[in-house]
Amino acid sequence: MTEPMVAAEALTRVFRTGDVEVPALRGASFTIPAGELVAIKGRSGSGKTTLLNLIGGLDTPDSGTVRVNGRDVGALSENDLLALRRDHIGYIFQSHGLIPVLSAAENVEVPLRLVRTPPAERDERVRVLLSLVGLADHAAQRPYELSGGQRQRVAIARALANRPRLLLADEPTGQLDSETAAALMPLLHAVVSSEGVTVVVATHDGALLSEADRVLNLQDGKITEAPIPTP
Repeated sequence: MTEPMVAAEALTRVFRTGDVEVPALRGASFTIPAGELVAIKGRSGSGKTTLLNLIGGLDTPDSGTVRVNGRDVGALSENDLLALRRDHIGYIFQSHGLIPVLSAAENVEVPLRLVRTPPAERDERVRVLLSLVGLADHAAQRPYELSGGQRQRVAIARALANRPRLLLADEPTGQLDSETAAALMPLLHAVVSSEGVTVVVATHDGALLSEADRVLNLQDGKITEAPIPTP
């Protein structure tokens, strides 16, 4: 049997402020096979970001386990976690987080420089990724010269730079208009197809949910399978 890309078992996470406890996850369990585009839906504040952070090793559960590509994220050393995030996981956030003084190509290039990819290989990878996201003609432009949708596309290309196995997207359409947002899911499907990446999108955007391979509903700290809504 093929190992799922993500396997979570009985995840709990409670945030504490003084004497007040706010449970974000209450024994959430689910699996995500490799090569799927899965949406996690839930109201604002339901714990979607917390769940993505646990999958990506940016946070630690109070109990339970989460495995990525067969590895128990909670059991990894700090160095191993850094390597996992650098080499196997890409992140897309609501705010694109591009470096303002760098061009689109230079922003995509940043992760490749961090791992000292040879210049010729680096240039070719940047070219391929900008073509994939439809921005081959915008390589020299800086973020302020691009639209919101174009900036998010650059962020997707950057997240793919080091050929991650898993792409985590946290409300990626939150700052986009509806027309631009609607174009994002076909792009993510293209990423799954061409790059062989598993994509997990946390969203409450109905357009994104309707285009997912599967939808997981996060409510009251637990995960349940949800029907894919009709567009």
